[in-house]
Amino acid sequence: MSGKVIELTSGDGFRFNALHVPAKGARKGGLVLVQEIFGVNSYMIDACERFAAEGYEVLAPSMFDRQKKGFATDSHSDEAIAEGGGYARANGLENAMADIASCIAELEGPVFITGFCYGGSMAYIAACQLDGLSAASGYYGSLVPAFKGQSPNCPAIVHFGRNDPHIPMDGVEAFAAARADVPTYIYEAGHGFARQRSDDYNAEADALAFQRTLDLFNQAAADAGF
Repeated sequence: MSGKVIELTSGDGFRFNALHVPAKGARKGGLVLVQEIFGVNSYMIDACERFAAEGYEVLAPSMFDRQKKGFATDSHSDEAIAEGGGYARANGLENAMADIASCIAELEGPVFITGFCYGGSMAYIAACQLDGLSAASGYYGSLVPAFKGQSPNCPAIVHFGRNDPHIPMDGVEAFAAARADVPTYIYEAGHGFARQRSDDYNAEADALAFQRTLDLFNQAAADAGF
């Protein structure tokens, strides 16, 4: 791993950890990468390294430090899902947005955001509720359809798997219909299709979603004069 854990201060004074991975080569911008419910685990570290290799300085906040400092697991067992999901609910949106805002403030512009599952939801909500972002790309966020009434403050795209057992397609389609300003990409894949090395991984869907994300970020940076 090329990164290191640093400590940041949230708006309420709470100090939380974040994995910081420097950009490789010419820096294109900063990126807040928001975890799944399983913490900043090996899969999220892989994702940080992947974006860093494309020129992004990455911060991956440990989103549940208020509940359990440094929580991270590679397990997707029922017990792990229950534990991580419980932390997500206990943390709430206000704490999550405050911690993400601190990450945005820590990075020099342009600043982008992405995330997976829980993080995909947080990425889209942050694009709608926070300032300082140049673009957002959210992967299979189950809360995204419920926020179809909120407009992002920056260019945003979202990604879903058509065969995702956790996110009903009717909700995704309703979101797409309500938010013509947010390209909604649906892949012939299930949940977690971008999680490399896992049983859920779908290489074709992952490659396309990653390229669309990079294209969005690059265009937003150019539009912002970077």
